[in-house]
Amino acid sequence: MAVSNAAKIMALTGLAMVAFAANSVLNRVALAEGQADALTYTGVRLASGALMLVMILAWRGAKPGWGQLGGSTGGALALFLYAIAFSYAYLDLAAGTGALLLFAAVQLGMLGWAIGQGDRPGAFEWAGFTVAVLFVVFLVLPGVSAPDPLGAALMILAGLSWAAYTLIGRGSAAPLVDTGGNFLRCLPIALLLILPGIFAQTTSLAGWVYAIASGAIASGLGYAIWYSVLPALERSTAAYVQLTVPAIAAAGGVLFITEPLTLRLVVCSLGILGGVALALWGADQRKRRAVQTGSAP
Repeated sequence: MAVSNAAKIMALTGLAMVAFAANSVLNRVALAEGQADALTYTGVRLASGALMLVMILAWRGAKPGWGQLGGSTGGALALFLYAIAFSYAYLDLAAGTGALLLFAAVQLGMLGWAIGQGDRPGAFEWAGFTVAVLFVVFLVLPGVSAPDPLGAALMILAGLSWAAYTLIGRGSAAPLVDTGGNFLRCLPIALLLILPGIFAQTTSLAGWVYAIASGAIASGLGYAIWYSVLPALERSTAAYVQLTVPAIAAAGGVLFITEPLTLRLVVCSLGILGGVALALWGADQRKRRAVQTGSAP
């Protein structure tokens, strides 16, 4: 029974990572092929994500109303800023490059916040942080295979916004309820983003399908799956497994959008993900030692 349960958790965790990576692939293919404009895509993604999360919460017996929404205004603003910057970034970035920059910005942003709040990283954390930052800089330096500067800046903004969203919701007793509430808070502005696209007909049927799939399945259902397995994962395991998302997104870009897999992207991926993994491992070891000695981490 234990083996069966472990296999189920592993399968669901893998499915959640594929869903997160699919956001990059779906967004990129919709915008790169001109199937949707960034504003309409963002609005449809947020609206369909809100609808899916409400349906999931209702199925679980929770029926959020406007007067008792989970989440917060700050969380909703961070979510919206992430979504709009994410969409515009993929006008110019490949799926794998975008996912890598997003992941790096999220992890480095959260580590930077912890340092600013008085956390004292150990040597391995500083080393990992430094390596990751250096490879991010190398990735965006001008060159033949460098990503578009504006697209890279927007994706870094999206990553920092998601880091803020994560920090705002840290310690939530009901993360899925709060996520649903934050999506619902974004619903009015999402509808405003959709209306111009409807009248201008800037989004094709395929674009609508991509955006709905991104919002309802890759985001809404993906978050529901992730939060369902998160209690069964060690904190370090939950952090490490997310290292697979940029690699999955890059593979999806190669397979489904025929994007090139450049040597620069491969080298920077190894450097950034390796640096983040080292920092996460160092933090985990420091906290374990603190628990064993009874001192503050």
